[in-house]
Amino acid sequence: MNLKPALFAGLMAGVAAMAWWLWPAAPEVQEPMQILQAAPPGIGSVDPKVESSAAPLPAGGPLSPAGIALREQQREAAQMRLTHAQQALAAYQQHARYPHGSRPAKEHPDQLRPFDPVVEEHPLRTPGGTALQGVKLITSQERIFLSGPETSRVSVRLQDAQGQPLPLRITRSVFKEVTEPGRTAQTPERPMPMNDDGNGGLSTVLAPSLQGFGNFAGRLRLELWMQYGGQPGFTYFDLIYSPGEAARWLPGVSESVVDGSLQLGLRIEVLRAGRYVVSARVDDAHGEPMAVLLFNEELSAGVQPIPLRLHGRLLHDLKPAMPLRLRDVEAFLLLPDTFPDRLMLPRLAGLQHRTQSYALDRFSDQEWQSGERERYLAELGRDVDGAQAALKRLGGGP
Repeated sequence: MNLKPALFAGLMAGVAAMAWWLWPAAPEVQEPMQILQAAPPGIGSVDPKVESSAAPLPAGGPLSPAGIALREQQREAAQMRLTHAQQALAAYQQHARYPHGSRPAKEHPDQLRPFDPVVEEHPLRTPGGTALQGVKLITSQERIFLSGPETSRVSVRLQDAQGQPLPLRITRSVFKEVTEPGRTAQTPERPMPMNDDGNGGLSTVLAPSLQGFGNFAGRLRLELWMQYGGQPGFTYFDLIYSPGEAARWLPGVSESVVDGSLQLGLRIEVLRAGRYVVSARVDDAHGEPMAVLLFNEELSAGVQPIPLRLHGRLLHDLKPAMPLRLRDVEAFLLLPDTFPDRLMLPRLAGLQHRTQSYALDRFSDQEWQSGERERYLAELGRDVDGAQAALKRLGGGP
């Protein structure tokens, strides 16, 4: 049986389920799917062109100059196939030392501060899209996905090319639904006053549940019409909002050594059964980011633990200064085949737990082991063997 479809499916299940918020890996570290997708034809399956070109040339005397050139091209193609197969195997071996739920922080630099506001710099554009020269608009948005009573602070400020503040006047500000063409909004637009934020800009707090959108699920938008020096400008902020509550966090974090790894346990009361996706960050004693811990499982209703396991081999490899710090826990209930596709849980921002100080010998230094890992290594190993055999048939290789 060809395991390649299962290989791709398994890798997708392991890492892509978190892609809702686990945005790109660090450039120097590739996820398994990236490793395989980046490989040229022939990695994981025999490239028909390479296979056919590897067939022996007809016997019957010395090769002509054209035949010699063709054979050399075949060897180069086979060597390239072997090199890529070896690289794919080595990259997966490196990645699969740790499980999907316990990854080095350097793989996910964009996830280390999940609750920082989204700050962007734009040209100040007119409602028609024309950019005004010599000025820039700085926008800040506290969060994009909101549920239930959550709020999001947004702000705007105008600067010149040297970063000096410029006067900006808001002429119109409305908070509204974003509806599909042909559909009527369920709620009326709401005027949204902007106030001086004390930093040379204007800000407001968006609270859908308190501003007339408590029963709405979907995209909301704050539209701002502005004016500077007699010239009009326009910008907007989008939110994805879901009413209701999926689960409640309960106080307390447990810790224990389980199967050679450090397990940190959160407690949750699930109000709505389904698949919950949880991420948390671990820093060392000096505050240096060490790991991103992931949980992605089906949960039934009721009070239950959320185990976040810091793999023993990862501890041995990074040798962090103890004690460790668990912080910034983000979670949501996945809502498949619908929009919005998630129901956010309240943020657990900042330090949530400080561990005991452990000696490294309390933890296992063994690499992650699983049937999934062994299947993938075997499949990638067969790619290498096949490429070596093809090269040998052409008179190359050891």
